[in-house]
Amino acid sequence: MVHFTVAICTYNGEKRLPQVLDCLKTQVNTENFSWEILVVDNNSIDKTAQVVRDYQSSWPFSCYLKYCLENQQGAGFARKRAIKEAIAPLVGFLDDDNLPEPNWVAAAYAFSQEHPKAGAYGSQIHGDFEVETPPNFQRIKAFFAITERGQTPILYEPQKKVLPPSAGLVVRKEAWQNSVPNRSILNGRAGGSMLTSEDLEVLSYIQQAGWEIWYNPRMQMKHKIARRRLEKDYLISFFRGIGLSRHVTRMLSVKPWVRPLAFVAYMLNDLRKIAVHLLKYGTQVKTEVVAACEMELFVSSLVSSFYLWRNGYLTGKNIFDFPSVSEPISITKLEE
Repeated sequence: MVHFTVAICTYNGEKRLPQVLDCLKTQVNTENFSWEILVVDNNSIDKTAQVVRDYQSSWPFSCYLKYCLENQQGAGFARKRAIKEAIAPLVGFLDDDNLPEPNWVAAAYAFSQEHPKAGAYGSQIHGDFEVETPPNFQRIKAFFAITERGQTPILYEPQKKVLPPSAGLVVRKEAWQNSVPNRSILNGRAGGSMLTSEDLEVLSYIQQAGWEIWYNPRMQMKHKIARRRLEKDYLISFFRGIGLSRHVTRMLSVKPWVRPLAFVAYMLNDLRKIAVHLLKYGTQVKTEVVAACEMELFVSSLVSSFYLWRNGYLTGKNIFDFPSVSEPISITKLEE
């Protein structure tokens, strides 16, 4: 029996993937349970598959190193494929720019034994930046999956509308299979689209089904952030995608009959944020990177529902209709 699966979802990870696999080679305190590594290649066009084959040919460890190809582009599709292919009842997700500490696997497995009602739990994540961050980066740091909430485990309470990112996230396979629809609305960045938050959609379903979601500080890792991800054009596009996805992550946690009222309240709050931001920063929203990102987030959040409906992400005529767990549909930031 395999107790734990590490799933590495990667797209064109030829240069990044070896560092992750090397970190997994050095895992300690795993003698009392069995585990495997599954690389999910999300339709790469580089030599990702060859890199995995090279590692497999000389893999000396007791844990298996497996590979599968997911042709549908998008992190959401890759993670669903990982859930399908994983043998173990626990799946720990790593991106190809996540470097886990030597005890990450052991800490992840131990937490599952201590918290049997945990449907998912996230890591303590530290940023490892290739270049210096822009001024005032602290204001947007959390959107880069940097999660530093101290050294005590924290239960994410539904009413606070905060959830962990998918990087370094462990999911109980039973919780996913019994809570998440066959197809979700958001599936990650693909085909030129920067829509994101597919991880938060999944976690919202799991949390609504009654499973606990935790922050586990003993699972520590570094998130390597490349130079291009701190360039202004990328950042603006990135925050636009987060904002345009927000109608889904907002409404999933709201009871259906309350959604029209919540929709109006969110729109008024977005307008308030835009006005306050303009008053506070003025012309800096065009010249200062962080202020520009925040403005893009607020404006995109305001129009999110109309964008998703117009582009076919919402299947019904009613923009407040969302699927039940058993209802398939065609198409990791909740906020206050």
